[in-house]
Amino acid sequence: MMAWRVHAFGPPSVMTFERIPRPDPGRHEVLVRVEAAGVGPWDGWIRAGKSALPQPLPLTLGSDLSGEIVALGPEVSGLRVGDRIYGVTNPQFVGAYAEFALASAAMVSSKPASLTPVEAASVPVIAVTAWQALFDHARVKPGQTVVIHGAAGNVGAYAVQLACHAGVRTVATAGTDDLAFVRELGADTVIDFRTRRFDDEVRDADAVIDLVGGETQERSFKVLRRGGRLISAVSQPDQRLAQSHGVDAAFFLVDVTTQRLKEIAGLIEAGTVKPRVGAVLPLADARDAHAMLERLRPQPKGKIVLAVGPS
Repeated sequence: MMAWRVHAFGPPSVMTFERIPRPDPGRHEVLVRVEAAGVGPWDGWIRAGKSALPQPLPLTLGSDLSGEIVALGPEVSGLRVGDRIYGVTNPQFVGAYAEFALASAAMVSSKPASLTPVEAASVPVIAVTAWQALFDHARVKPGQTVVIHGAAGNVGAYAVQLACHAGVRTVATAGTDDLAFVRELGADTVIDFRTRRFDDEVRDADAVIDLVGGETQERSFKVLRRGGRLISAVSQPDQRLAQSHGVDAAFFLVDVTTQRLKEIAGLIEAGTVKPRVGAVLPLADARDAHAMLERLRPQPKGKIVLAVGPS
């Protein structure tokens, strides 16, 4: 089978499209005929050697995927050969940029029937990240107020939709060109970060979802009520600042599970949340997709997806 491999960490040019043996599934694994693979910033971090997780070389890039199960490993239950699934390959987030991929049975679920394979492959990591930020870590409740930074981004767009569905008042920050899009997602208040300072306008928020980092994260502490929570998916918050403002602050890595994927699929089927695909490239053009990640080529609004096999 053909797969995109990395034998040395570096820029997109280190990626090689090569023929490797088709793997056999091990315990608790399934072999998937990949129909589409999502491309995300974490793929670029892994390729560049900047992953938060150990990544032995050589490796096959990619984590998000959708496709058809063609073989089951030992001790897999609840899944069958022929099932159309979506999800993530494994906790190391590698292996999906290929014609066939191994996936942990605990990190995949039935593909939402209303989505194409390309749409389905755009969902898992970013949607589960948004879910976990809001409900597992910030623990927002109906009637509370959450500030979502980077609301027009891939994770942010899901966070806005999920928060609105949960009855949480949403204050979203975005750039000038994205304000209308974020309003359409359902945000109650939208602040143009290019022309307004959110920390001059917001007070006593119950939670902040930080998808930007840097100065934006630091300024976010003062918009929270005492006892509020700042949750970041991009960088470790300053615990001294958190303590001085009387708030909790944490960084987290996404944990994709079958249960979360099932819950998100239900919301997609109900029309509550919608994916946003920004660019679709053939598998052979994965290096171009990484050039988009690095802004060496224009970066689309929405998720980049590789079309791998026939739907």
